[in-house]
Amino acid sequence: MERTLIIFKPDSIKRGLVGEILNRFEKVGLKVVGSKMVRPDEAHFHHHYEGISNLVSRRGQKVFDVTLGMMQESPVIAMVLEGVEAVSLVRKMIGTTEPKSALPGTIRGDYAHMSYGHADKEGIGIPNILHASGDETEAAAEIKHWFNDNELFDYQTVHEVYTQAKARKK
Repeated sequence: MERTLIIFKPDSIKRGLVGEILNRFEKVGLKVVGSKMVRPDEAHFHHHYEGISNLVSRRGQKVFDVTLGMMQESPVIAMVLEGVEAVSLVRKMIGTTEPKSALPGTIRGDYAHMSYGHADKEGIGIPNILHASGDETEAAAEIKHWFNDNELFDYQTVHEVYTQAKARKK
């Protein structure tokens, strides 16, 4: 089974959307194998956004600084989800990074609407509900960065026979 990292950003936490969004992931058959609420420091976010996903290199220091400010407005909830092709499934479910462009039915399309242009004009990070790993390599690096091995769990749910084609354990 594949694992991916999601981070509930401050806007989803402050708006009380965590349970509703998590429910969507569980309904599609993804399993939570790690979860914690944390308030990372700048060094932790720098490694996440630049060391793993190259945000400064791709989008510039200003975008990184604005993103860091937004991510430190409140604690965040980091989760590891597991399932069949979990990385691509989660990316499809959350929608495009810019909420304005996210299709209805996606998480960002249903719970956010701001454009990059508006966020840039206001000098704020774009409130887009979640972070999700971009690919399998990024997922592995992000999970290792956010979770220790003893914080990730292996267990079977009653739904796996239907959502992961696993045989029932006797």
